[in-house]
Amino acid sequence: MFGGGIFDGQGSIAYEKNTCENREFRSKLPVNIRFDFVTNSLIQDITSKDSKLFHINVFACKNITLERLKIEAPDESPNTDGIHMGMSEGVNIIASDIKTGDDCISIGDGTKNMVIKEITCGPGHGISIGSLGKFQNEEPVEGIKISNCTITNTSNGARIKTWPGEHGGAVSEIHFEDITMNNVSSPILIDQQYCTWNKCKKNEESKVKLINISFKNIRGTSALPEAIKFICSGSSPCQNVELADIDIKHNGAEPATSQCLNVKPITSGKLNPIPCSGPIPKTPGATA
Repeated sequence: MFGGGIFDGQGSIAYEKNTCENREFRSKLPVNIRFDFVTNSLIQDITSKDSKLFHINVFACKNITLERLKIEAPDESPNTDGIHMGMSEGVNIIASDIKTGDDCISIGDGTKNMVIKEITCGPGHGISIGSLGKFQNEEPVEGIKISNCTITNTSNGARIKTWPGEHGGAVSEIHFEDITMNNVSSPILIDQQYCTWNKCKKNEESKVKLINISFKNIRGTSALPEAIKFICSGSSPCQNVELADIDIKHNGAEPATSQCLNVKPITSGKLNPIPCSGPIPKTPGATA
């Protein structure tokens, strides 16, 4: 699929009505482009504009490449994930520009052996694994590499998010490498107390296990002092989390900090801020 066309979702007529309280309205909103049960395919040089919900949804696909895509929506447009996927294997997202009101890329359960590279993201909520653990019988997420990306003016950068309480799951072999952050509020974030609109079991621990996670050669600036925040589960602490060659400076007067809860990261190379040098993190705000 290629040719340089534009899929215009005319989403401005829906954005004000798409609220947490108006779930029935949200459930009827269309996705701009869906790829379901697609195999061995190449999608190039298309544009998705102002989707009412997700721009592109990838479900149960195998060995497909999305390349040189352009995705654009206002930063206040709700639930407009640039590319969302689940239950898919061997998906590549390459050399694409994503500006939207939610995650630039969000990776749901059952996603395996995926490559994301050369992405420019922002505005939006960054590149996210999850959210996970909300539903029963979620499939593991494993073998995801995100590299050579630039993330600018977003609420999050490289993020993993799981719900407290709820249901179990597994996330492993997730690697963020060679990423530039420009004025990102939370450049590096593991949030196992993810809770939007207070719709969660706040007093319970996440049951999703995180194993073999790395953040390497990540540099740039943070809009808030908390440049690195690891909030891991108390009942199932994060295992084998690695920080290497990190250099993130806070744009304000205060120095950048690194906060850790229920994790002892493996470290190497130059590290700014110093790992786990800040106070025990508070639960992040409700950023979807």
